Amino acid sequence: MQPISVEFQSNGITLAGNLFVPEDHVEGDRLPAVLIAHPFGGVKEQTAGLYAQKLASQGFVTLAFDAAYQGESAGEPRFLENPFARAEDIKSAATFLTTRDAVDPQRIGALGICAAGGYVPFAATTDHRIKAVATVSAADIGALFREGLGGGQDEQVLRDMLDAAAQARTDEATDGTVQLGPVVPETQEEARGWPTLYQEGHDYYRTPRAQHPNSPNRYLLRSVDQIAQYSSYDLIDLISPRPLLMIAGTEADTAYFSREAIGKAREPKELFWIDGATHIDLYDKDEYVPATVAKLTGFFKENLAAA
Repeated sequence: MQPISVEFQSNGITLAGNLFVPEDHVEGDRLPAVLIAHPFGGVKEQTAGLYAQKLASQGFVTLAFDAAYQGESAGEPRFLENPFARAEDIKSAATFLTTRDAVDPQRIGALGICAAGGYVPFAATTDHRIKAVATVSAADIGALFREGLGGGQDEQVLRDMLDAAAQARTDEATDGTVQLGPVVPETQEEARGWPTLYQEGHDYYRTPRAQHPNSPNRYLLRSVDQIAQYSSYDLIDLISPRPLLMIAGTEADTAYFSREAIGKAREPKELFWIDGATHIDLYDKDEYVPATVAKLTGFFKENLAAA
């Protein structure tokens, strides 16, 4: 299925997206739609695009798009990771879908993967156009930076990162110097000794498995002072009475994010486990993606059904 290249505005920035329309769509019919937001460091051509294609084959109009400052989307400085802008991009994607002739504006859902599994619920708490909310391998990037993976990070680590972010802002304003850091370990050797999330992140993003020229494994270091202010799930109870589905692998070292988020959410809600899968496994592995797509398909078909 070939996507349609589209552009839309988010807070004055032009975003690039790939729109998938089911091949059997009949002109004049309005279909349910799902917007899909990519992980931290990712782009629309990777796991977000894979899920967009697979859900489109199940009868949904789908939109995978690059966040502002990343991929083919505009925005300076490049590789800024601003959680609040990411949430605005999701709302803007919903706005874009409401303008499409093939989309029923009353039947829009959203799917977030990894960090976007935090951004999508965060955006949906106050955007009631999103009628059904789903995540895959969700993570709260704010908590990840503040506390470290699994928690227990020494408080000095965050203080040092915030000191560096402050200095980076000054340097950028003074002489234009932009400081970038890696999202995942750049080499296999560097990945050794890191938690599974980062080892498998290297294998996904930095090898032919999913490497893409628009995903260069960089983020702007001064993003840390915005990331550290952000929490994905503090208001997740506001999604109710709209439905929430969170999907996680039983072996994912990020699974606690989904478990804790579901604990804070109100009904209707469901935490669905993919047995034996790690965080990154759900991005593209043939052993796990079909079950994930099947669960998502049933969820969105039930909750985006015509009135």
